[in-house]
Amino acid sequence: MDELLKENIYGALETVVDPELGVDIINLGLVYDVEMDDEGHTIVTMTLTSMGCPLAATIVEQIKVALQDIPEVKSTEVNIVWSPPWSKDRMSRIAKIALGIQ
Repeated sequence: MDELLKENIYGALETVVDPELGVDIINLGLVYDVEMDDEGHTIVTMTLTSMGCPLAATIVEQIKVALQDIPEVKSTEVNIVWSPPWSKDRMSRIAKIALGIQ
């Protein structure tokens, strides 16, 4: 996957907001990796802020909707992992400011 396509995918993922925190999943540091095979099957590897996140299915659906407008993306799979565990250290400066975290 070339850099421009990867930027487009990450840009689309910035529109997916964690409903509990009100900040997008990229700035929260929830997305660990994005891969795409030659057929356009895209796998987003990510985590959630907590294992018991009641909105996991909502976030997965929002990811699929966000990526459907990118022509190269033919299908999307979201792989939720717990290792490495998420921590606020993964958040961008923007997310920390939005949430009032030092």
